[in-house]
Amino acid sequence: MLTVTMTVNGQKVAKDVDPRTLLVQFLREQLNLTGTHVGCDTSQCGACVVLVDGKSMKACTMLAAQADGCEVTTIEGLAKNGELHPMQAAFKEHHGLQCGFCTPGMIISAVDLLQQNPDPSEHEIREWLEGNICRCTGYHNIVKAIQHAAQDMRS
Repeated sequence: MLTVTMTVNGQKVAKDVDPRTLLVQFLREQLNLTGTHVGCDTSQCGACVVLVDGKSMKACTMLAAQADGCEVTTIEGLAKNGELHPMQAAFKEHHGLQCGFCTPGMIISAVDLLQQNPDPSEHEIREWLEGNICRCTGYHNIVKAIQHAAQDMRS
């Protein structure tokens, strides 16, 4: 066992973990933050994406110990004071989801995209989301939601 300490959604946490514990397991099983999904266990689907020190990372391929000392933001940490993050609001408004399983990872990935490129083209959005798989939507409304959020966040 080893102790990992990190800030998750603005709260400092310290827990003992097995050194082989994945970050996604730590978040879901030890912190009960179940919005980060486990979809494939092979780093293909992107349902587990979280922000680690502001950058999108697949939590199913990162050990909790690797996040020691880091700031982690999950889908639960995006909303502030009961108000949805602009990306969450845009996904809701533009129906950028169907079953919702991929949605947390899509939203977190899109937040990172807009941090790096506040005005991405449709092609850039689609390229950025290559590591996130949605089996329901065909991506049209996801792209539309990200474009809308980008516009809202710029203004």
